[in-house]
Amino acid sequence: MKGRPSWATTAARAPRLDRALKKIARSGGGVVLLDGSLIRTRRRTGTENRKNYSGKHKCHGLLVIALTDDKGRLVWVSAVRPGRTSEITACRHDKLIAHLRAAGLGAIADLGFVGLEDGGPDADPAVITGYKAARNRPLTRGQKLSNKALAAVRAPVEHGFAHLKNWRVLGKIRTDPKWATALVRALLVLTNREVAR
Repeated sequence: MKGRPSWATTAARAPRLDRALKKIARSGGGVVLLDGSLIRTRRRTGTENRKNYSGKHKCHGLLVIALTDDKGRLVWVSAVRPGRTSEITACRHDKLIAHLRAAGLGAIADLGFVGLEDGGPDADPAVITGYKAARNRPLTRGQKLSNKALAAVRAPVEHGFAHLKNWRVLGKIRTDPKWATALVRALLVLTNREVAR
């Protein structure tokens, strides 16, 4: 098929993290929405595939982290990682906090990102998350209301992931993270093109 761009060519058009954050900062945005999602893959046997099993989701898959603007438009997706990788580990690998601080932006995330920020108590938070209840320390009424407000603000990121996961080709992914990264980044470009219509 001549003239059709390959996945790699389309994926190369996906924005890099620093450029995506600078673009949001230039447009007057002050915050991005952060979330991670597991793309389910077909199970393969053998010890090599154990790293793709997500204990949280109880299935095989590949993890992808995404940032959206406050309207839910996808602005960046991370490299795809094995399913057992935690969201915090993936963000630390991408040096997300440093990029957010360099762009002067903050991020709003779910409880899966509690502990991502290693800054001291006096530092301005780059990632805002809700409150987690402990076994011997239930949430106060104020903390519950805060979690509810954050959940309402975070709702658009779920819509952004829904647009990305609408592509049926994601159901055919095996377990090669390199190939899946090119595919997901190409789908980010195509998703933004479709949503902009």
